[in-house]
Amino acid sequence: MRSSFKLELEEARVMVAAAIRKSQEIGVLETVCVADEGGYPLALERMDRARVTGPQIAWNKAFTAAGHKRSTHLFNQSPNGPALPGNEAFGIQWSFEGRFAVFVGGFPIVVDDEVVGGIGLSGGNGEQDTACGVAALQALQELLTPKKHRVLVKADIKL
Repeated sequence: MRSSFKLELEEARVMVAAAIRKSQEIGVLETVCVADEGGYPLALERMDRARVTGPQIAWNKAFTAAGHKRSTHLFNQSPNGPALPGNEAFGIQWSFEGRFAVFVGGFPIVVDDEVVGGIGLSGGNGEQDTACGVAALQALQELLTPKKHRVLVKADIKL
């Protein structure tokens, strides 16, 4: 049997707080969802006055990133994005009753080379959602470094 890191509420809250701090810094109203390895929310927060559609979209992005082990925007990056017309996964966004998100804002959470969850952000443009997501991953890395865990901190993640 192999042991692995399991994402818990404490880590999820640190990530949400970091994403919200970054969103305030750049002036965007975000909703942030941190999900476990199965794509189910551990923490979900919508900033005051953020869009009412944000929670579902952020959850969908976290679900997709965790379950498919890749940043959601990579599904539509030319020329080989698998969800682009003519490619092998075209139409995948209708899977899981439409919960599969194939646009920017979802990132797998990778600790010690294993996907332990996903984070999804909704409210900004792609650049803003990415900045907030990377800030959350960076905060997790800072939290876990003293415990000798490695966190993958970048926007383009594909395992």
